[in-house]
Amino acid sequence: MKQLFFLGVVSATLLVTSCASKSGLSAGEAQTLRSDVMKLKGQWDISNVDYNKEFSVKPFDEGVSINCFVGSSWTFIPNNYTGTYTLHGSAACPERIQNITFSVDKTGVVSIKKVGEGEKAKKVSGGYKLMLENPTATTFTLVQSVTAEGKPMDIRYNFVRTK
Repeated sequence: MKQLFFLGVVSATLLVTSCASKSGLSAGEAQTLRSDVMKLKGQWDISNVDYNKEFSVKPFDEGVSINCFVGSSWTFIPNNYTGTYTLHGSAACPERIQNITFSVDKTGVVSIKKVGEGEKAKKVSGGYKLMLENPTATTFTLVQSVTAEGKPMDIRYNFVRTK
């Protein structure tokens, strides 16, 4: 009898937790998150990048200096969570257009995946996680936490709206 009661309690618990809300967000929090994500809609340039200049940084596996990202153009389309970034090219920097998909979780973590030509985003397993800070109608910052020589370091990509 005790085993049957125990199985009943376990079954009821599993049923309740499987039917519970997965997001854990209140309606107000969900609306605020949606509002922050929609602020990203449009075209942006990276105005500057703040990081510890003692280190050589090559972001997003592009194999180029972080300086190539200053002035790069980014497009975010929140309706379908896609976009692009464009490195404009110079003597030391290649010209490149990269398709991306992105998502923003309830804590403000932005996940970015680079998607190749003809590739499906769901087939891409790797990506980058950055923290969204201070999104406004004209600026926002993405912060990437990395390890340099065994010590944590933040790279701050500061964006300004262009359209």
